[in-house]
Amino acid sequence: MPFSHDMVCSLAAVADLVNTAPETGGPDGLTGVDDLEAYVRRHELSGVENVAPADLDQVRALRTTFQEVFGAPDSPTAVTRLNVLLERTRITARLTEHDGYPLHVHYFAPGASVAEHLAAECGVALAHLLVEGEWERLRTCAAPDCEKVFVDESRNRSRVYCDSRTCGNRMHVAAYRARRRM
Repeated sequence: MPFSHDMVCSLAAVADLVNTAPETGGPDGLTGVDDLEAYVRRHELSGVENVAPADLDQVRALRTTFQEVFGAPDSPTAVTRLNVLLERTRITARLTEHDGYPLHVHYFAPGASVAEHLAAECGVALAHLLVEGEWERLRTCAAPDCEKVFVDESRNRSRVYCDSRTCGNRMHVAAYRARRRM
């Protein structure tokens, strides 16, 4: 399945959002409005002008919902969980060109809050993934001490670590050392 630029950005944003949860093995990455503002800047969310304290609670609740989609035991469960989210989301499809990117579709309604924006953009990206039968691309890192999630964008669906430079390298070194001891 070829991933468009928008889909790659939205899938990266949703995985990063889930990985801000303390349940993924690190500290809570959304403890204050400053953290949420940094997340918005990091993912260059267009149409988000202000971040308020109320946005923080809404985005944390959304993070939990997305975490449940990633943690679904099978595709039908992921579809059900995602449909519940999409039913509550105001979605307005709009063609746009901005910041040097070619024509693409935004799904968030004008004036949407940060949570509504993320629910629409990331929810639709996940919906496209599920429609294409690519649910198995939603993964949790295979390293035993890591619970971070990621979207496997590799052609052959072979990625197993959230980051090859950290978890992947650490696991490969451990396997090498174990073989050397034998």
